[in-house]
Amino acid sequence: MAAAEHAPSAGEYIIHHLTHLQNHKASNVLDFTVFNFDSLFFSILIGVLGCFILWRAARKATAGVPGRFQAAVEILVEMVDSQAKGIVHNANSRKLIAPMALTVFVWIFLLNAMDLLPVDLLPFIWEKIYGAAGGDPTHAYLRVVPTADLSVTMGLSVSVLLLCLFYNIKIKGLGGWAHELVTAPFGAHPILWPFNFVFQIIEFVAKTVSHGMRLFGNMYAGELIFLLIALLGGAWSLSATGIGLAALHIVAGFVWAAFHLIIITLQAFVFMMLALVYLGQAHDSH
Repeated sequence: MAAAEHAPSAGEYIIHHLTHLQNHKASNVLDFTVFNFDSLFFSILIGVLGCFILWRAARKATAGVPGRFQAAVEILVEMVDSQAKGIVHNANSRKLIAPMALTVFVWIFLLNAMDLLPVDLLPFIWEKIYGAAGGDPTHAYLRVVPTADLSVTMGLSVSVLLLCLFYNIKIKGLGGWAHELVTAPFGAHPILWPFNFVFQIIEFVAKTVSHGMRLFGNMYAGELIFLLIALLGGAWSLSATGIGLAALHIVAGFVWAAFHLIIITLQAFVFMMLALVYLGQAHDSH
């Protein structure tokens, strides 16, 4: 945070870093007129960057011995394609689903990777820009990890849900899917229809909520740990204790960043795989 009359407390520092840049504060929990501009900005920016990386790899692809960049992208594409083939058995559907899965993996990985930037770097730059424009730097809020924003991760999971509904209708027909909603999983007896329908709706909702919450929870926790590590560095002084805290800040930051690199990759892979599994289930008949 920008310097003020007194240094912020640990709680104030964390709250400031966990506050979104919004058009206005929500009047209630279901106020859908609030937009997190920081999440939208970084999601779009990184999405464009991810598309550019894949486009660059496709443009520079050669039939000869590939370079390291092309080889890495080819390994990634083959991995996603093999997973899609093993889960979604409809070759025509895979023409859309496989590229979608690749895009999801790359996009979420890059969004997660924003957590590896120093926690004060971009907020500090934004405070300077905001202050130069005449605003109060203490209200220059900015969160740079879109996947630590529940609205982003739930938006992604709802998009997967909509695709599942689309393929349920496309593959089974509207009548076939409607029949499945009331006859699976307990049986086709008319008495069981209401129970089957409620169970199916609960399943769709549970899949969607858990899909988005899993990514959000892991990334939010990672962001919070980075903030706590940053507080160690902020507590340093020219004393044995202060120097020890500074050293611990460096060591803990390095160790957590190395471990977090595994987490951000794993979370992108898990989200992609669950999307493939749910879309594969939409092709299966009960």
